[in-house]
Amino acid sequence: MRKLLPLLLGGLALVAAPAQAADRPDREAELARALEGRVAGEPVDCINLRSVSSSTIIQDTAILYRVGSTIYVNRPRVGAESLDRSDTIVTRLNSSRLCSIDTIRMVDPVARFTRGTVFLGEFVPYRRAE
Repeated sequence: MRKLLPLLLGGLALVAAPAQAADRPDREAELARALEGRVAGEPVDCINLRSVSSSTIIQDTAILYRVGSTIYVNRPRVGAESLDRSDTIVTRLNSSRLCSIDTIRMVDPVARFTRGTVFLGEFVPYRRAE
């Protein structure tokens, strides 16, 4: 039985890998739907966190921050695979601004353990097309 368990777990990992790769276009499509009718602006390094009314996680892809009618998209430099919509974003800041040099933690809201660390990238503003 002890030899069988590692074989089963290894087999499951091999089966899950192609499924995760197949999900990637769906996640990009989800992001495109969220930004439909909007145009990208010049990336910025920081956003005022106090102005953020909501945030949305696109699984393994990006975080969307809504500031008024603008949606800022952040595609992490490192750790995008830790983005899970069922987790809580924990941000520890020294100011009221969230910047591309900051890191965030993804925390399981039930067990309260860190699932991953995400290194933020630039924030790309998307505004409604005129």
